[in-house]
Amino acid sequence: MSDYRRTRITGGTYFFTVVTEMRRPILTTETVRAALREAIQQARTTLPFQIDAWVLLPDHLHCIWTLPEGDVNFPARWAIIKRHVSGRCATMIDSPRSDSVRKRNERAFWQRRFWEHQIRDDDDLTKHLDYIHWNPVKHGLVKVVKDWPYSSFHKYAARGAYPDDWGGREMANAGGDFGE
Repeated sequence: MSDYRRTRITGGTYFFTVVTEMRRPILTTETVRAALREAIQQARTTLPFQIDAWVLLPDHLHCIWTLPEGDVNFPARWAIIKRHVSGRCATMIDSPRSDSVRKRNERAFWQRRFWEHQIRDDDDLTKHLDYIHWNPVKHGLVKVVKDWPYSSFHKYAARGAYPDDWGGREMANAGGDFGE
């Protein structure tokens, strides 16, 4: 087994990418969105965290969280969220499970791992916020950022952090894969 290392800064801010198994395009269904809301509430009950930004796409999500001071345990939070959603949405998985998934008694809803990046400074945060909010356009789901309903962009725009028409052609060459 590989020695996978994660950056762990107490009270840190982190960018995450979480992907469905086999990139199934099911995350934006009402059933999964409701299960995600429940899962996040459940995780926050025992392990609080702040959601700074979020975008939900059909087959993956990106988000930025800030953990409380003295806490570095984002894997436990993801475990709660992924387990809850997998349990609630198990009937949405109609394909056979691989030997590896069966051996671990997993439901094959999510890819096993997630990708994280510790936000280092304000510039890094701004780049990741822009990436999150631009992502639906990048993937061809909408032509303009404000048209994607499953994004924290709308809250940021309402606060004046972004103009309502942000995310035009100037973003097309922004670059960066950010865990995809």
